Amino acid sequence: MSRTGTLSLDLTDARTFLEQDPYEYFAEMRAHEPVSWHEGRRGQPGFWAVADYANVVACYNDPASLGSGRGTVLEVLLRGDDPAGGRMLAVTDRPRHRELRALLWRALSPKVLATVAQAVEQYTARLVRQAAELGEFDFAAEVAEHVPLNTICDLLSVPSTDRPDLLKWSKGALTGADPLDSAESRNELVMYFMHLAELRRAQPGDDVVSTIATGTVDGEPLTLEEVALNCYSLIIGGDESSRVSAVSTVKALAEHPAQWRALVDGRVDLEAAVEEALRWATPSFHFARTATIDHVIGGVRIRAGDIVSLWNISANNDENAFFRPRAFDLARSPNRHVALGHGPHYCLGAFLGRAELRALLRALTGAVSAIELRGAPVRIESNFLNGYSSLPVRFTPR
Repeated sequence: MSRTGTLSLDLTDARTFLEQDPYEYFAEMRAHEPVSWHEGRRGQPGFWAVADYANVVACYNDPASLGSGRGTVLEVLLRGDDPAGGRMLAVTDRPRHRELRALLWRALSPKVLATVAQAVEQYTARLVRQAAELGEFDFAAEVAEHVPLNTICDLLSVPSTDRPDLLKWSKGALTGADPLDSAESRNELVMYFMHLAELRRAQPGDDVVSTIATGTVDGEPLTLEEVALNCYSLIIGGDESSRVSAVSTVKALAEHPAQWRALVDGRVDLEAAVEEALRWATPSFHFARTATIDHVIGGVRIRAGDIVSLWNISANNDENAFFRPRAFDLARSPNRHVALGHGPHYCLGAFLGRAELRALLRALTGAVSAIELRGAPVRIESNFLNGYSSLPVRFTPR
């Protein structure tokens, strides 16, 4: 892992955290070499890994020194530049980033978000009630897969008949074991939203896709591909991160019955519980940047062009930032986690992500008296997405 060889896990291998405990590993890294060099593997370039909370936050807050335009995920960056760079918000740098983000914020108006959040509450409550009647079931398949996708599809006004295909492509884009299958899924999503953008541009409504498709950046309309890429970003970020956060939250509640009881009894604030659920889940192991200038991170010299990976999973469990970080504490305060990123690239869908978890916790406490794990959870094979693809459980109805 490092130049000194004190750490040796391969952070580029999707199987690494299937076999190793990430919390133990990053605790060692924070203690010995919180900003360290990861040697290249399999012909790929090396990169810097940042593990401590203070430096992760500082890096997120320094877009002048650390750019996102080449890509923000190690798997992509280590193969070369992200083809969506400069066109999709997440991989666009200033000054274009500022105008593109403003357009997307206009699309995600308070009225639109409030309407979608209300639908999330109703849909989640119905799914949880139905699941509680099943006895044993897979929470990931029966509940977690459906809420975030439908939330984002509601946001984008995607026809209900198209949603099963979008779920399949969304899952394949980030969790497909075969890189070719992942690429095909991404292409299918982009092509779908190009077609939808063309329809909405011709006959605009008051939905998010219409607003993006008819808006301008730097005085020019976005191309259909740019509209599609930003819709793709919303659905991937909103679907995958919310899904794995929901699964991790139910797993944690089952494993921490005292916290579950405190939630049911109303002894913890719902908003605080949502924040702890997000910190505990930390749906993205990392985000990455590319140094645009020579500068220093944590006393270490970084050269222009170096790849720098920021490990959210480690920052959110840093003992210098969180008291007893491996304790699941729904009343935790303060709780300034980086589960949804930080700084200028802070997650655009944070409002809906929180709304979905809030709806889930409210639905669980209203319809379920006990949560029990009924089998081994299946971890997602990824060095980016942190979570489980299967969670066998039993809900005891109220």
